[in-house]
Amino acid sequence: MKSYRKELWFHTPTRVAFVNITPQVEACVRESGIREGLVLVNAMHITASVFINDEESGLHQDFEHWLEKLAPHSPISQYRHNLTGEENADAHLKRTVMGREVVVAITEGHLDFGPWEQIFYGEFDGRRPKRVLVKIIGE
Repeated sequence: MKSYRKELWFHTPTRVAFVNITPQVEACVRESGIREGLVLVNAMHITASVFINDEESGLHQDFEHWLEKLAPHSPISQYRHNLTGEENADAHLKRTVMGREVVVAITEGHLDFGPWEQIFYGEFDGRRPKRVLVKIIGE
């Protein structure tokens, strides 16, 4: 069995963003040379997420509005975490809802997706560099 590891770096200009990272993950699969296996893609920061869904701008706006209703950024005084001097408690909660990672099968050297599935990086406390781990195992 072979394994492959790569870090993808993101620096979003906004506090909240959704970035389709499917092309970068596909490039990792090609680079790995693994034809049959699994790829793990996970956010390495506790205020960011990796998830699978549809590439549709209205849906991404819906995610952003829905998450803001679930865990509004302000007032920042509503969160105990923010008493530490941080102002990102809502980002931690949003990450928990959207998830830390995805695992996708690799079949014949390609991501084995269902219809419309894409991999996204979700940023909830942006404007600084953050990493996503891509780990591939297989043959």
